[in-house]
Amino acid sequence: MVKIASVKKGSLSDKAGIKAGDILISVNENDIADVLDYRFYISDGEIALLIHRGPELFTVNIKKGEYEDIGLDFETYLMDEKRSCRNGCVFCFIDQNPSGMRESIYFKDDDSRLSFLSGNYITLTNLKESDIDRIIKMRMSPINVSVHTTNPELRCKMMKNRFAGSSLSYLKKLSDAGITINAQIVLCKGLNDGAELDRTMRDLYALYPALSSVSVVPAGLTKHRDGLYPLESFSPAECAQIISQVNAFGDKCLGEVGSRIFCCADELYLKAGIPFPDASYYGDYPQFENGVGMIVSMKSEFDGEMEYLSEDYDLSLEKKYSIATGEAAFEFISSLSDTLCKKCPKLSGNVYKIENEFFGKSITVAGLICGCDLISQLEDKPLGDTLYISKNMLRAEGDLFLDGTSVEDAQKALNVRIVTVPTDGYEFIKAILDK
Repeated sequence: MVKIASVKKGSLSDKAGIKAGDILISVNENDIADVLDYRFYISDGEIALLIHRGPELFTVNIKKGEYEDIGLDFETYLMDEKRSCRNGCVFCFIDQNPSGMRESIYFKDDDSRLSFLSGNYITLTNLKESDIDRIIKMRMSPINVSVHTTNPELRCKMMKNRFAGSSLSYLKKLSDAGITINAQIVLCKGLNDGAELDRTMRDLYALYPALSSVSVVPAGLTKHRDGLYPLESFSPAECAQIISQVNAFGDKCLGEVGSRIFCCADELYLKAGIPFPDASYYGDYPQFENGVGMIVSMKSEFDGEMEYLSEDYDLSLEKKYSIATGEAAFEFISSLSDTLCKKCPKLSGNVYKIENEFFGKSITVAGLICGCDLISQLEDKPLGDTLYISKNMLRAEGDLFLDGTSVEDAQKALNVRIVTVPTDGYEFIKAILDK
């Protein structure tokens, strides 16, 4: 049962007499525990809602269209508390945060519902057989799984959870039921790389066609690792070897089933200093949000938009601007800015590389730049009319950087307008050429 927080005025529920504060017990005699139960069972054209109001218990019957919402809102998005992670992964980024940050930063999410609804990755370790049966029954597909290794003993060691190995059996059950699986492998030097990576790729490939995509991502290591498992970053040569290893297996998959399936994160290419593949390598970019193919996608979009620049924009626009990004993407973003300025001679842009003092200089991606570093490293720099930053730097909680600095705080400190731009070449051009 869940409490109804509000009822949209004029909705089917409002017309049926349901009120804020009512308790929803069931839909078509199916108990409602969370958002997945609710969405699944209200999909029928005719639904019977069992409502509890004070001492009353009554049924409300509603007829609806196939995709029509009935107008109920609840106190939380999940209609329940988020499920936290029970693991102690040796590479966990949250464990590498300094103390004193806002409480939400330290919450470790491992919720299968958010995997389906928001694309979050889960480990399967806090699920029971009944949870897997529910996923299958409700066709919660795709499911995004943090696998890391298919060696049961190694998975237990890496995740510090004695159930981490046995939970791998759920992958086969989901696969047999036709649930699409996207997987990720967070690669840790000396643990799940080398021969272990080969084993993991082979085992996961056996799940095809349910297996849709797999990303291979290097573990992010901050300077706040005192007392944690000793891990080392991959060298540029080691990154190049990993790319070669994954691509060789991906080529095999491509030849056998027409899909590469396994791809490395952009971070490995940038650190290795080797050219990116072309756009066809990434297919429809299934692991874009996991940092796979972002650079190539953005470059393709940028080049495509540049072809129509003279038709869609004022090339005589006079404007001074600046861009802040991380070390990893600095050369790439600089090249885009230079190309645009050459096409529009009255544009003047400065691209600044922000070193990550907050988490440590080994962290080079733009998405982990904090407001304090942005401010301290740009306060004496010419920023022009507008400072552009990646949208990935901010979290949904009120447009905050990871350190709790707000965009408004940064604007005041730097005395410049700040505009966030998504990882999209078209949006990049549009933002800069906006008057």
